[in-house]
Amino acid sequence: MNFGLYFQLGLEHITDPYGYDHILFIIAICASWRIRDWRTVAILVTAFTVGHSIALALATFEIVPVWSALIEFLIPVSIMASCIQNISYPPSARGAKINKNWAYGLIAAFGIIHGLGFSNFLKETLVANESLLMPLLGFNLGLEIGQLLIVAACFAFNYIFVELGQKAQRDWTLVVSSAVAGIAFLLCLEKGAELFFG
Repeated sequence: MNFGLYFQLGLEHITDPYGYDHILFIIAICASWRIRDWRTVAILVTAFTVGHSIALALATFEIVPVWSALIEFLIPVSIMASCIQNISYPPSARGAKINKNWAYGLIAAFGIIHGLGFSNFLKETLVANESLLMPLLGFNLGLEIGQLLIVAACFAFNYIFVELGQKAQRDWTLVVSSAVAGIAFLLCLEKGAELFFG
């Protein structure tokens, strides 16, 4: 496969509605921010990409082992943690500062978890004896573009609700974060059962 095909795989994988756990995480990242904060969100999403790019490379090169059941459980845990952070720190000036100060590192760490989750999919698509550099680069760039498309959609809905609907940003954050956290909690139960009880 060439670069373009792996790029398409990455783009389709992050936007696949059947893989909605990763979509939920991007929504959770965006929930506290308005469209004027797009630079902050772009940095957060890029931190996520850097984290999962590193993990994806390490796992694909088999430098670190991947315990699939544990990773599948930790992904919804990371989503819930992001939602709890959104709810705990409102998007006030002080809250936004707290979010920025610790969110970059936290999001990168969660990116590592999600990257390990992506690794099995990527390894299954690799052709035997194929060089890993172009597949990794194409796949990660596809993921990044897909994530930014999801961010754009989140900002569009935020603009309709907050700006055009003249609702409070705090209400938007609570509604979105609570809904995402509820879905993530159900995923935690499902993946936790698979992890601990097989």
